[in-house]
Amino acid sequence: MPHFEVINQDGEVVTSEQLLGRKTIIYFYPKDNTSGCTAEACSLRDNYAALVAKGYNVVGVSKDSAASHRKFIDKYELPFTLLADTSTQMLQDFGAWGEKSMYGRKYMGVLRRTFIFDEQGVLTDIIEKVDTKNHASQILAL
Repeated sequence: MPHFEVINQDGEVVTSEQLLGRKTIIYFYPKDNTSGCTAEACSLRDNYAALVAKGYNVVGVSKDSAASHRKFIDKYELPFTLLADTSTQMLQDFGAWGEKSMYGRKYMGVLRRTFIFDEQGVLTDIIEKVDTKNHASQILAL
């Protein structure tokens, strides 16, 4: 797992080292409160008990602020941590920041990807084609 040190929805510092000891799902998404990102977060929320039963810790990451994450969590009753990578350093280190295209215009943005690590922080799976509405099922099927 690449080293990182970013703040969560409550402004508390979270480091990669703190995630060791449990299997961890780190999912990167473009923006709080957008349709696809909300569907993805709600899929993980609705299947959170099954993910936890398999030993997973769930962490979401976008470049939104901690305050935006707090509102997103409260609005949709999300039971997991969201990290605010406002500098995009973590996104870049994980390979979740890159060129995107919309209406023929190219720009840099968050690539929707999910990384799954074992208890020692070793990468076990990457999901690059995320099905936002069924994302938990994609993970549970691994």
